[in-house]
Amino acid sequence: MAINSKRKGSEGERELARKLSEYGYDCHRGQQFKGGEDSPDVVGLPGIHIECKRVEKLNLDDAMAQAKRDAIVKIPAVFHRKNHHEWLVTLTLEDFITIYREWECELNEDN
Repeated sequence: MAINSKRKGSEGERELARKLSEYGYDCHRGQQFKGGEDSPDVVGLPGIHIECKRVEKLNLDDAMAQAKRDAIVKIPAVFHRKNHHEWLVTLTLEDFITIYREWECELNEDN
């Protein structure tokens, strides 16, 4: 039996929220009906606007454009997964470097 795309998307958002909760973040589905910055697909990662895609064929350019359009002041990120595959996260190189440098600074402060 085929699952409809809206239901699969909702289930993917709940699955991702559970997975992020396993890492200690209080995550849950956003308020998709509102649109914009205050309604990412999943909320609970401070500073990150999550666009969640649980599809077999993903147009990553369109998904990232949607994340950027809705993110406003947060870092846009597309969290995506195909059936029987692990979750992946797509960021722009600039945003990845920003996060990496912050991590690197904290690492150097600890030494």
